[in-house]
Amino acid sequence: MTASRYEASGLQTEFEPGSRRRVLRNLLGIVRARDIAEAESQALAIAQEAALDRYGPTHRFSAKDVCELHRLWLGPIYPWAGKYRSINIGKGGFQFAHVPMIPRLMREFERGPLRRHTPCNDADRAAIARALAEVHAELILVHPFRDGNGRLARLLALLMALQAGLPPLDFSPLAGRGKRVYISAIHAAMARDYEPLTRLFLRVIDRSRRLAASNRR
Repeated sequence: MTASRYEASGLQTEFEPGSRRRVLRNLLGIVRARDIAEAESQALAIAQEAALDRYGPTHRFSAKDVCELHRLWLGPIYPWAGKYRSINIGKGGFQFAHVPMIPRLMREFERGPLRRHTPCNDADRAAIARALAEVHAELILVHPFRDGNGRLARLLALLMALQAGLPPLDFSPLAGRGKRVYISAIHAAMARDYEPLTRLFLRVIDRSRRLAASNRR
């Protein structure tokens, strides 16, 4: 029997030998989940510093920039970094955009939310939160990459916030007890209801400002 042409194959479907299918095939030969998580975290910190130099306060982000950010971060670890995913994925019973739709959806993401909201230089706190919510939600709903979509969306939100003159964002309101609220807000965004996520980003902005103020004392 021949494999179906719709059957997923290639590097994005492969796991690192010896990892018991817990770690995707990677350029570093890492087999333990703890070690790959550490490598990704270290690479993200490096990529963030590089992105701060590359994308200034007047930059309008594009779909190409989103791919480049992903490559900047995960390029040293995965051969498919910066490339749209080739397999369908879901999480918690939610199915993200099907593979054939991703290029079109990313073009729409560029022409819509990215063009409307970047550069993010609005002085109004509520308007900034709304911009962050819309861009974040739409990128998450497309989920264009094999892995790292959530962290990439937060990196993009951080860069947008810095364009608006905000301090580095603290995303803790989206984690822990706030994770369920966050997931519910993403689901609401499927119907273009960005208000729940906007409220969460208002909390992120306020917490980030308080932390920045306390660090200056």
